Amino acid sequence: MAKAITMAEEDRKPAQQTQAVAAWKQRPLELVQFLKDVRSEMHKVVVPARKEVETTTAVVIGTVFVFAAYFYLVDTVIGRLVHELLHRLAN
Repeated sequence: MAKAITMAEEDRKPAQQTQAVAAWKQRPLELVQFLKDVRSEMHKVVVPARKEVETTTAVVIGTVFVFAAYFYLVDTVIGRLVHELLHRLAN
């Protein structure tokens, strides 16, 4: 039984090797197609104007500062509440 399985596996090896060689030969064609697709997609890319980049950057920086202040305030309030609670429980 084991000999039959081994023989069957050996029979499949050349077919697998042939498929591997065919796939390897196909790769340059896939690469060329991929590069053509990339070039096609790059033509669709729209680069924003400098003014738009400046505006969105200012919005992002402003939002970061607002959230930083909010989280600082929340952290301070919760920290003081926990400190007071632990102080009262310790006495």
